[in-house]
Order: sequence, then C-alpha cells, then structure tokens
Amino acid sequence: MPQAPRPATPSTPKIQLTPASVDGALDAADETVDLLLDSGRAPGDILVLTTGEQHPWATHELSFGEAAYWAQHDAREDVFFADAAAVARAQPRPVVVVVVNGGGDEVYARVLPAARERATALLVVCGDPERVNAVLGAGV
Repeated sequence: MPQAPRPATPSTPKIQLTPASVDGALDAADETVDLLLDSGRAPGDILVLTTGEQHPWATHELSFGEAAYWAQHDAREDVFFADAAAVARAQPRPVVVVVVNGGGDEVYARVLPAARERATALLVVCGDPERVNAVLGAGV
C-alpha cells in the first residue's frame, strides 16, 4: 500500500513512496501512472524514470531513433518514459515517477535528488523503502 504523500514546501514537491521490490517496481510504477491518469492528471504531466532495465515503452519508441523519441519528450503530449541516466536531459514535469528496478546505491544517490528537482508537484518513488529513505531522508 502506498504511503501518504509527504507535504511539500513551496520549493519542493510532495514525495510519495510506493514500496516495491526490484522485480515489482515496474509494475508498481505502471499502476501509479494509471492511478494518476484516472484521477485526472494529464499524460504530458508525467515523466517516468527507470534505474535499471528500460521501460518497454521506451525500448519500443527508441527503436524509431533518438530524434523521434526525444521529440515526443519535447511535445509533452504523453507520459514519457526514460532511463534514469537521461535525467539531466529531461525537462521538469509536475509528476516524476522513479522506478527503482536496478542499479546500485550510487545510481540512487544520483538519480533520486535529480528526479526531485525535475518534479514540480509530486515525486513518486517505487522501490525498497530502506534504500529510498537512505537517499532522500528518513520518513519518506
């Protein structure tokens, strides 16, 4: 069961932790995106970043080439899925969902703070609560 979002200050997004194993993080993120869309969030408001294996949507879209893939990002018309290594290239969006589905602690230490900077309203992290709290701070 997802934990309640942490209240945001004017300069930081709310943070919501959805406990999930490495193997279950992608499914948890897909469910989270579905819930966000069902609650009225616009698809273009959502960025999903994976720390391990790429999301199947991103793999498919990248098969058409990098230019077409990033053009979809820039158009902001749909949910955009990217590898966490691309977090610096990703533009801020109201909601960023991080899928902690692989990578080591050094990846989490780099990606989670950067994802928090990209999220203007809500950061959702789907992963192991202990590892996430170690990076983002206790009580997330």
